[in-house]
Amino acid sequence: MSTRTDLELIHLVKDYGQSLAVAGIDLKIAAGSYCCLLGPSGCGKTSTLRMIAGHEEPTEGSVVLGGREITHLSPSERGTAMMFQSYALFPHLSVLDNVAFSERMKGTPKAEREARATELLKLVHMEPYAQRLPAALSGGQQQRVALARALMLKPQVLLLDEPLSALDPFLRVKMRAELKRWHRELGMSFVHVTHSQEEAMALADLVVVMNQGRIEQAGTARDVFERPRTEFVARFIGAHNIIETPAGKVAVRCDRLNLVTPDVGEPAVTVAAIEYQGAQVQVHLVADAAHTNDDPETDDPARWVAVLGDTQFHSAPFEPGQRVAMRWWAQDAHGLIA
Repeated sequence: MSTRTDLELIHLVKDYGQSLAVAGIDLKIAAGSYCCLLGPSGCGKTSTLRMIAGHEEPTEGSVVLGGREITHLSPSERGTAMMFQSYALFPHLSVLDNVAFSERMKGTPKAEREARATELLKLVHMEPYAQRLPAALSGGQQQRVALARALMLKPQVLLLDEPLSALDPFLRVKMRAELKRWHRELGMSFVHVTHSQEEAMALADLVVVMNQGRIEQAGTARDVFERPRTEFVARFIGAHNIIETPAGKVAVRCDRLNLVTPDVGEPAVTVAAIEYQGAQVQVHLVADAAHTNDDPETDDPARWVAVLGDTQFHSAPFEPGQRVAMRWWAQDAHGLIA
């Protein structure tokens, strides 16, 4: 991946009046990288993508692509192309004509635009379906056509708005592999909006976790997973326990939590449930309600999860109601900022 900045967001703000969707974010995306904007609904990720695409006007700030400010340019002038969540294919046009549509609007000769469209359909393995209408295609096939149509614009950056959300789980995994292949073969930057942690971890060179219009953390998938900066990131990414210690809150990965018979006087928790998941077993743990550190507005005690290997668990199984101590190695506890 190049270290040259391809896309830069500078103090980008989107204020809808009644809600602040994006609260002054700064982000640099290196050329040729695969960036995922990750977060829950309403966190500002889609508004950010739409401002990059030119479909939303920023309230403040700038969008710079390849050293050129594109903040107020129309979508067609920017050097970006957006693949919409709904795919937005023209139902009355064939696959080939859908892909060639933008060049048709520019007045490109028919033979030239159809040759380019055919080349892109080969890339996405859809050439045999060139004369079909979108209604005759599966969801995965429609997605491939939408991608080819976006690539017809020869963008510097491809923008993807939750492109896998409408697919079934099996096809979603298959299409993740396809997206990685296309990214590798095309060599351009991809910016992909998703609420799926698994999707972001599988695809991205750069994971940008957003919350309430702000960037909570940006880094490689491994950095974000191994070293979440905040409690929000640790909880949203998942697979971490948040534990209160005398030094403050720490995150400990579920698979790094050790369960043992407590020593005399050692704090203990209760096994609430056991979930067998094949290669591993999840042990759900609960604190005594009287000793909870949870939100005072709820009556729920603090909860944690330990993930044990199948062999490890069954060599010395735990039972619901059993009292255990939670232990971890110091190097596996990652301090969180407030």
